[in-house]
Amino acid sequence: MDILQSPVAYVKGIGPARAKLLEQELGISKCQDLIHFFPSRYIDRTRYFKINQLQANDSEVQIIGVVTHLRSVKQKRGSRLVATFKDDTGQMELVWFQGAKWIQENIKLNIPYVIFGKTKYYNGFSMPHPEMELLDAHKSSLSTVMQPVYPSTEKLQNKNISHKTISKMVQNLMLTSGVSFAETLSNEIKDQLRFIDKAEAILNIHFPKSQDLLTKSRYRLKFEELFFIQLQLIRKNIINKQKIKGYPFEKVGDLFTTFYKNYLPFELTNAQKRVLKEVRKDLGSHAQMNRLLQGDVGSGKTIVALMAMLLAIDNGFQATLMAPTAILAKQHYDGISELVQDLPIRVSLLMGSTKAKARREIHEALENGQIHIIIGTHALLEDKVKFQNLGLAIIDEQHRFGVAQRAKLWKKNTLPPHILVMTATPIPRTLAMSLYGDLDVSVIDELPPGRKPVTTLHRFEGQRLKVFYFIKEEIAKGRQVYVVYPLIKESEAMDYKDLMDGYESIARDFPSPQYQISIVHGQMKPADKDYEMERFVKGETQIMVATTVIEVGVNVPNASLMIIESAERFGLSQLHQLRGRVGRGAEQSYCVLMSGYKLSSDSKTRLETMTSTNDGFEIAEVDLKLRGPGDIMGTQQSGVLNLRIADIVKDNQLLKVARDWAKKILEEDPNLELLKNAPINLAYRQLIQHKNIWNYIS
Repeated sequence: MDILQSPVAYVKGIGPARAKLLEQELGISKCQDLIHFFPSRYIDRTRYFKINQLQANDSEVQIIGVVTHLRSVKQKRGSRLVATFKDDTGQMELVWFQGAKWIQENIKLNIPYVIFGKTKYYNGFSMPHPEMELLDAHKSSLSTVMQPVYPSTEKLQNKNISHKTISKMVQNLMLTSGVSFAETLSNEIKDQLRFIDKAEAILNIHFPKSQDLLTKSRYRLKFEELFFIQLQLIRKNIINKQKIKGYPFEKVGDLFTTFYKNYLPFELTNAQKRVLKEVRKDLGSHAQMNRLLQGDVGSGKTIVALMAMLLAIDNGFQATLMAPTAILAKQHYDGISELVQDLPIRVSLLMGSTKAKARREIHEALENGQIHIIIGTHALLEDKVKFQNLGLAIIDEQHRFGVAQRAKLWKKNTLPPHILVMTATPIPRTLAMSLYGDLDVSVIDELPPGRKPVTTLHRFEGQRLKVFYFIKEEIAKGRQVYVVYPLIKESEAMDYKDLMDGYESIARDFPSPQYQISIVHGQMKPADKDYEMERFVKGETQIMVATTVIEVGVNVPNASLMIIESAERFGLSQLHQLRGRVGRGAEQSYCVLMSGYKLSSDSKTRLETMTSTNDGFEIAEVDLKLRGPGDIMGTQQSGVLNLRIADIVKDNQLLKVARDWAKKILEEDPNLELLKNAPINLAYRQLIQHKNIWNYIS
């Protein structure tokens, strides 16, 4: 049996109890897992200090010397053990508040030790709870140069499994006879990228012989991790295209042509035409389409989606569009119904709130093919919802749906329908390559003609009167204004102006009947919320005071000003989404970010980014750097990319290199059958046998 596949309990110093803890806390069950549990940082043990060189700065230092004396000192509670530690330049104290009995019995006087730890200064230097190693043992240890520090948990620490214990476990495993590391990359990759061997990389990631070897090991292992993820994603895409047959939409029929010639509300942008061409090519290819369509708020994704649906109907199929919220589903329904009102097409809306009688009618009309396009929420996934012939499923804001939910749509026809996933949350290229590497990606990267970029300004609390004056000017021009707050009720912990407080101050400055104000927040009844929104949409109110419920789903072209209160409390993508609510008409629009004077460096970066660019992709890159991948993808994908050593943000250049190599190899050798790719093939087979790509991606 391969030692690396055997349970970790058999490693010296582990045993069944510790093995159980390691699995619960760190997911380590096999020797393979322990070997690939990499240190998070390293302590440089190449430098030794003399006692007379110490500085009063709490730093970690390493000193060679001898313990000459031990004494117990009484305290209010219990006692502490104090040792006198000397070298040839002076003396200091070592202090223990716990474990004194064991230390007293085991410490050797007047024998050279290497001590390591943080120094404290009070009437002389001391070191509480130092790490101690006899000088002879220290010299022969594998970890002399750079001491690895492994990630740990509170539970492990409480059970005396420290980073040093984990290091010892790895050392015991590495010294076990028979542990060998097969090469996982081809000579071609190794030569061109000048990688060290796999075995050398593994040894030096745990026990670096030098800083240079540590750097080379990290580089090699990061590449390998990213390379095999990309290999799996790209291969999955290739296999899907070969194996998963889709319904071919062979003709461009009357509905598509009539709509394009007579009912298109505006000339398509070049980006929209390009994306439409990519979608049409997929739909006519006999393979199932799996495409991600990215485009900023207001870039015209819905028109592209509708034209894809018309292609489906022209070819005798039905189409569906699924949105994450009722507000968004209703907005899509209203927009699409209006666009196709003069065409012989029946569009229906199905949501959780749809009444039983209407629901039964929709189910029946869907099954007998009378409904051509159905728009809805999660309600579309129910087993009762059956289609006569579903050919295209469009998912909006896909990161709010889990993988299992998407899979339900596949089963709505004999062959899976074509899938178009849309998002207005720009996903940085690095993240898209890893999360959606198995999808083809289309990007709409220009706004429709006549749209002016929104001007964004940052204003402090003290400039509120000027901002109110600006609101009055915009309303005088016949425009409407949003004022958005982060909280509904006052939070005791945070001194932010809350929504009700803000509403009252706005009502004072914008009195009725001259001004009418709507208020919308998450704790209102849906009917009240809809009523208030409707008043704003119709232009009966000029100011909408709201929480972030308006982030998605309100389309008021006449709204030209967005005020975001306590803007420092919002994430970048949320600020960008909110800003997208204005700038939907032909008039110049503005977004004003209000904040307090005390700002963290991250808050400053966010506000500066918002005022300097309207480019959603640029904003997403900054957001990724600030927050990391897990947060960006939302709760549905919170386990996103559980990488062992690579970092998708810091290593984005390496990710591109890894993806290019994976593509190059699969283009030349799709089944990894060539002799030169044998190491890759073997490693790939082991990976998919023991750890699938979806273990990395939730």
